[in-house]
Amino acid sequence: MMSSNIRTIAVIGAGLMGHGIALTMARAGYDVTITDPVAEARASVIERIRQSMKAMGVADGEIDAAAARVSVADTMAEAVGNADAVFEAAPEKLPLKQSIFAEVEANAPEHCILASNTSVIPITEIMKDLKLKGRALGTHWWNPPHMIPLVEVIKTEWTEHEKAQDMMDILQNARKTPVLVEKDVPGFIGNRLQHALWREAISLVEKGICDAEGVDTVIKSCFGRRLSVLGPLENADLVGTDLTLDIHNTVLADLEDRKGPSPYLEKLVAEGKLGMKSGEGFRKWTPEEADAVRNRVATHLRKLEGILEE
Repeated sequence: MMSSNIRTIAVIGAGLMGHGIALTMARAGYDVTITDPVAEARASVIERIRQSMKAMGVADGEIDAAAARVSVADTMAEAVGNADAVFEAAPEKLPLKQSIFAEVEANAPEHCILASNTSVIPITEIMKDLKLKGRALGTHWWNPPHMIPLVEVIKTEWTEHEKAQDMMDILQNARKTPVLVEKDVPGFIGNRLQHALWREAISLVEKGICDAEGVDTVIKSCFGRRLSVLGPLENADLVGTDLTLDIHNTVLADLEDRKGPSPYLEKLVAEGKLGMKSGEGFRKWTPEEADAVRNRVATHLRKLEGILEE
C-alpha cells in the first residue's frame, strides 16, 4: 500500500538510473513525471521503460499499466511542480547536482522530499545550500535500479526523521529493500564494503599472489555463493565471534591497508586499459565475452529475484 501522503513522484534524469527508478515507482502505483535536458532521452524513455520491463519478464498488461503512469516533462518546473518526492539521477558531478536542487527547490512544493541518487558524492555537499535542508536526503540506488533490491537512504545532519521515514516507506511500498544510513560518510555502507574487498583483490594480483581470474573464481566459487542469504556479521555469529577474533589476530595485519589507490590500478588506467569498454583491464575481453558477462549477470538477477520471492 502507498503512503497516504505520497502520490506523485518526479525523476530528474532519463538515463539508465533515472528510467529504472521511474519504472520501479510506476510499477508500485505512483504517478511519475520524468524529465531530462536531452530531448532524445525524453523522447525514448517510455519505450526504454517498456523494454526493461519486458526483459524482466513482466506481463504485457502490467507493462501497459506502469507505462501509462509515466509522463514526460520538457522542463524541470513542469516535472516537480506537483511532486511529493523528487529523485535526482543526474551524472556524478557535484556542481551539476547542486544546480539541479537549487532549481528543484524553487519549483517544488515545500512538503516535497528531495532525494539525490549518488554512489560517491557526500549528500551534505549536494544539499548544503538549500533553504529547507530538513527535507533533503540521499537515495543510493544500485545498478540496475529496477532489479537490485537495495536502496541506501542517507541522512545529513539536517534531515528530519519524518522525511527519512517517509522515504523508507516509499521504497518499501515499491518492493525495494531500504537501509537507513544515519551518518553521511563517503561510500555510505555498500560501497565501503565493496571497495574494501576490491582493494584486497587488486593487491593480491599486484603482489603476484594470483591472477585476476583466480581472484574472481575464488569469490564466485566460495563465499560469494552465500552472500545473498548470509551477511558477513551473520556469518561471524554463525562461526562464533571467538573464532572470528582468532582469525583476525592472524590475518588482519597482513591485509592491504594503503590509504590511496593501487599503483597497479593507476597504471592500468594510464595505459588505457579501462576494462570491458576498451577490451582490457585486469583481464582481456572480446566484445562477445563482455556481452556474455552482462547477460549472465542479468539472467542471474532475474532468477535470484524469483527464488527469493518464493
